[in-house]
Amino acid sequence: MKEFGYQRASDVSGAVALLDADPDARFLGGGTNLVDLMKTGVERPARLVDVTALPLDRIEPTDDGGLRIGATVTNSDLAAHPLVRHHYPALTQAVLAGASGQLRNMATVGGNLLQRTRCAYFTDVTGPCNKRAPGSGCPAVEGQHHNHAILGASEHCVAVHPSDMGVALTAFDAVVSYETADGPGEVPLADFYLPVGDTPHRETALPPGALITGVALPPAPVAAHSRYRKVRERASYAFAIGSVAAALDVRDGVVHDARLALGAVASRPWRARAAEQVLTGASADAATFDAAADLELAAARPLPRNGYKVTLMRNLIVAVLSELAEPGGPGEEAAR
Repeated sequence: MKEFGYQRASDVSGAVALLDADPDARFLGGGTNLVDLMKTGVERPARLVDVTALPLDRIEPTDDGGLRIGATVTNSDLAAHPLVRHHYPALTQAVLAGASGQLRNMATVGGNLLQRTRCAYFTDVTGPCNKRAPGSGCPAVEGQHHNHAILGASEHCVAVHPSDMGVALTAFDAVVSYETADGPGEVPLADFYLPVGDTPHRETALPPGALITGVALPPAPVAAHSRYRKVRERASYAFAIGSVAAALDVRDGVVHDARLALGAVASRPWRARAAEQVLTGASADAATFDAAADLELAAARPLPRNGYKVTLMRNLIVAVLSELAEPGGPGEEAAR
């Protein structure tokens, strides 16, 4: 590990100023991803600016009925908060599925959104990787890619984003707020992650030196009737090979509102807007759910060894939607 300096920030403006003065510095939250990458040599910051003491650790209702989540809220506190559990249950389920208890106690909301891919080629600094070393190539395309992207990828990168939390936040139209030396800003999570294209090393729309200060969830009554389902290769803590965050509002057998996002299928949490359009206003039945899944996955471009994900995700989407639409189930409750 490269030698680095360390400073603890006492306020947001001070934290931003420290990074503005040292472009080779990095913000440090729980460190559950950054420190691992420093050990392998992927990340080599000259200085760490500890932001865990900043006053960004609260979860509060907003005036319009939504929720604001501070960037340094731990994953454990987020999952356990009564407002999250009641109004956004899929978010609680996603967080609990995302890591071990020890990691949830350390990891923060802001850090979770910024975690980087677990692609083995990315973490191996002895070989090429366009995300880590632009222009060097993507060996995963011809190599080991059974858990790589089937949507939105390019020949330059087929890695997937690892966040579970981000999938649920994407389904509910979360907005990320940040602070820079030039002042505050915000960006919808739908636009937060940049398309892969030919620049996979450019991962987010955050300005240089920006500090995430929080995430806002707009009011969404349908979110109270949501589920998160994750498929992984072992029952214990593991990254997803596919996941779904879904919410349904079913009234008299018809889908009044629908939210759907997919995980572990693209370089970012994937909002399934084509499927949502099929669902909204249609009968809440197997034929509709099949059609929604098929339309969303029609854009899939699997590699030779990850085509199973298309079938997996189709079955997962249909299963979660069917559960939400069961008579007397959570989807029906949305109309009450």
